[in-house]
Parts: sequence; C-alpha cells; structure tokens
Amino acid sequence: MLKAAIILLLLATLVSLFSGLFFLVKDESQTSRVVNSLTVRVVLSALTVALIAWGFYSGQLVSQVPW
Repeated sequence: MLKAAIILLLLATLVSLFSGLFFLVKDESQTSRVVNSLTVRVVLSALTVALIAWGFYSGQLVSQVPW
C-alpha cells in the first residue's frame, strides 16, 4: 500500500512537471499557472520524501543493499 502511494505521488509529480512546462511554453505570462504548477510540484515532492522517510522509519520499506 505504501509503495503504491509513493508511485502515485511520483506520477502526479511528473504530471505537474509537464503541465508546468506546457504552461511555460504556451502562456503569454498573463496568468500564474506556472507558479501554481511549481507549488503543486514542490508539495508533491515533499510529500513523497516524507512518505519514504516514514516508510523507512516504520520498517515498511527496507534497504537491500549489500554495503
């Protein structure tokens, strides 16, 4: 369940990234849609990092690296 939430947040971040790119290219700087897209992207990224940190803290995510 936690991994699915992380994947969904990453996909939403990508959608926000490309919508911001679209608004940057198509808008004539008359609206603040680029800034809103950046705000959404930052919030989604912060939620993703917080969810990953919580997953490691709670033991639901484990690292399998050999070092």
